[in-house]
Parts: sequence; structure tokens; C-alpha cells
Amino acid sequence: MSSPAYSDSGLFVCFEGGEGGGKSTQAELLAQWLEGDGREVVLTHEPGATEVGQKVRQIVLSPETGHLDDRTEALLYAADKAEHLDKVVVPALQRDAVVITDRYVDSSLAYQGAGRALEVAELEDMLRWATSNLRPHLTILLDLEPSAGLTRVDELVAGRDRIEGEPLEFHHRVRQGFLDLAAADPEHYFVLDARGSVEEIAAAIRERVGALL
Repeated sequence: MSSPAYSDSGLFVCFEGGEGGGKSTQAELLAQWLEGDGREVVLTHEPGATEVGQKVRQIVLSPETGHLDDRTEALLYAADKAEHLDKVVVPALQRDAVVITDRYVDSSLAYQGAGRALEVAELEDMLRWATSNLRPHLTILLDLEPSAGLTRVDELVAGRDRIEGEPLEFHHRVRQGFLDLAAADPEHYFVLDARGSVEEIAAAIRERVGALL
């Protein structure tokens, strides 16, 4: 595998973590703070930030889809990522914007790798190829015990999606997958306890991202 690639322009920040950790909330708060500082911000997400991605999202998350072969699921997520980079992420970075994405490659490594127990090395080769090996300058991991996160999900939505509805053991494997990724590259990860208050977590994120600007 070729060496990781980091954009020479813009800033690429990713939020990762299991269900109910508050990624979307914190991504939005960070975007608001950066926009208040006069910066161009592109707030995006996976899967579903492009027209193709919306179709992929419907397939992989709808309970009506039912069982998918694990490799089929992984390939669908990879297709979404390739389209997302081409249509959204790379053009924004080339404009020197700050790109904040809710999920990226690590989600597939955690959910399809650790969660589905696919061969991680093979999966990563495919995902890095799909994304031209482009890495975030910083990945913010909001860590939360899965049962607590799923309780939050149940309080916010009427029903779980196809991935949220997996057994608790699956979500424990996913959590450990994320933690293993962060431990392997501490320079590019910022791990936070998602049990903290929204304000405390947002302040810590602003301090960490501010150091990169």
C-alpha cells in the first residue's frame, strides 16, 4: 500500500464513532465556529452526500434491504466514498476550504472490518484505492459504550436503521475497531469521551482543531 496522502490545501477533519455518540451535533458546532471565523466550511457526511450516495445509503441502511453479503455491503460503502471524494471532498480542499465529514474510511474498517469480521487488510486496500489513499488531517473519535449510544438513538428516532439494528455484540466489535485505529496513529486522532456535555466536548474540539489552522 502506498503512503498516506494528506491534502496540501484546505483542512480535512473527520468525525467517527459508534451509534449515538453525537458526531453530527459536534460536526455542526465545529462548522459554525469555523464559519464565524470567516472560513469556508463544507459540512458533509457518508453515506449519502451525492446523488449516487443517496441511492447507496437507501440500500445499506434501509431495514427493507434485509441481508446483504458482507462483501457486497463493503463494496457499496466504498463506491459511496469514491463518489463523495470526487464530487465533494477534493474540490473543496482544492479551494482551500475546511471539509468536515461525518464518517469516512474508518467507519468501514470498524463496521465491515471489525463488525462483519471481514479481512481488514484486504478491506483497507480496497477502501484506500477507492479514496486515492487520502487521509483526514485529523479524525475526532467520539467514544461511547454501545448500549448507551443505542439508548440515545432509541430516544431520538422511531426505529433503528439496518446497521443500528445489529446485535449489541456487533457494536462492541465496532467500538473496539475504532479504538484500535486511533491507538495505531495517535498523531492524527483525537479521542473524546462522548459522555461529556455537548459544550465541554465542543470546546475541546475547537482547541484541537484551532491548533491546526
